Amino acid sequence: MKQRADDLAVLVDWAGQGESVEDDLKVALDGLSNEIDAAEIKKMLSGEHDRCNAIVTIHPGAGGTESQDWAEMLLRAYLRWAERRGLTRDIIDYQPGDEAGIKAATVTVKGDYAYGLLLAEVGVHRLVRISPFDQAARRHTSFASVFVWPELPENVEVEVDGKDLRIDTYRSSGAGGQHVNVTDSAVRITHLPTGIVVSCQNERSQHRNRASAMSVLRARLYDVKIKAQQEKMEKIGGEKKDIAFGSQIRSYVLHPYRLVKDHRTKMNVGNVDRVLDGDLDGFIKTYLMQKAAGTLGDGGGANET
Repeated sequence: MKQRADDLAVLVDWAGQGESVEDDLKVALDGLSNEIDAAEIKKMLSGEHDRCNAIVTIHPGAGGTESQDWAEMLLRAYLRWAERRGLTRDIIDYQPGDEAGIKAATVTVKGDYAYGLLLAEVGVHRLVRISPFDQAARRHTSFASVFVWPELPENVEVEVDGKDLRIDTYRSSGAGGQHVNVTDSAVRITHLPTGIVVSCQNERSQHRNRASAMSVLRARLYDVKIKAQQEKMEKIGGEKKDIAFGSQIRSYVLHPYRLVKDHRTKMNVGNVDRVLDGDLDGFIKTYLMQKAAGTLGDGGGANET
């Protein structure tokens, strides 16, 4: 970066002497700016698993078709975000809604720092709009929740006793094409002690679906273990913090005005369409910067219009 800055200084000097270097200067300046942004983010991502791939699950809240449609809108936003960043994304479970949207979806996002970046999205997302499913064209509020786990490396040990598992196979169902391959080899694994259920249906091989489902299960069991350790340490220290991912983190308002507001960072963006098309980097970077500075809010804002 210092070398880039030195090169820029030379170009600025030449421009001051009347040389036509404006185009080169702009390219060099944009390159340095992008490199600094990337370096800033990487410096803030120092958690044990921040560099890991991410497992993202999206669930609609109460509200039937309206919330299921909102959950699918969020799924599309994350798929587009991953595409923008050059990350690989793979939908491993897709459960379509009865009329529209989804009942649940699980996506693996693969690439450097996928987990550390997507942690900024964990929580409840709120949508306010005129419902396309309401013949009276009334305003509706919908909720969907986003959960993220790291895809664990093979050297991270998570004990899973085969006796604790119930494994069911079933026929895949989904939108087809971009979502799933319709097969008879979908796998659902239930971890009986915790009640955790994971599914995978995107592969034609039952063996591969089972391996993918086990990867998700290991990640979720590891998450349960880490949270239990956090709670224990907080009790020892005499301090109890809310570590649940139940608080509302962001609102997307399409009516009566257009605004996306992050309730933790207080960042606002007026171009809602751009955000829903996957332009989430501003929210993620602001979250990471405030988290590193210790100024991050708790979310909430459910009563705001």
